[in-house]
Amino acid sequence: MSNNSGDEADFDLKEQDRFLPIANVARIMKKSLPDNAKIAKEAKECVQECVSEFISFITSEASDRCAQEKRKTINGEDILWAMQSLGFENYAEALKVYLSKYRETTKNLDRATGKEKEEDGQGQQMFATGDQSGLATSSLPQANYFNAMPNTFMDQQKTQ
Repeated sequence: MSNNSGDEADFDLKEQDRFLPIANVARIMKKSLPDNAKIAKEAKECVQECVSEFISFITSEASDRCAQEKRKTINGEDILWAMQSLGFENYAEALKVYLSKYRETTKNLDRATGKEKEEDGQGQQMFATGDQSGLATSSLPQANYFNAMPNTFMDQQKTQ
């Protein structure tokens, strides 16, 4: 039996829930490495914590903007704005292109599957009707963040 009190057990659950699944993080890490490369468990855990913190950091800034504008829904533009305001301009530019292509692709898929959209009163479109069974996620644009962003840390390391 654990020595944790009920409060500590609740904290552990919340701490665990705030991280991305380690299997997903490891899969993304492996995609940027040679096939024969191995990743230590502590490296996966470190990256898991870092990316989870990064997402929370950006989302918090976007949420603050929404609160100031008295909106409840964070959208893609809010995330891009937060990234730019926090000094991640290079990433924001690449993601702006990705977001545009993603929206174009999903709009075309929605037309093909007969989905109709209606606005939610804040300029955001929401699905009104339709069946998602025809959606093929493989047709959505795939982001290759390391190759898409100029002047990133990765590029700087390659030139040194």
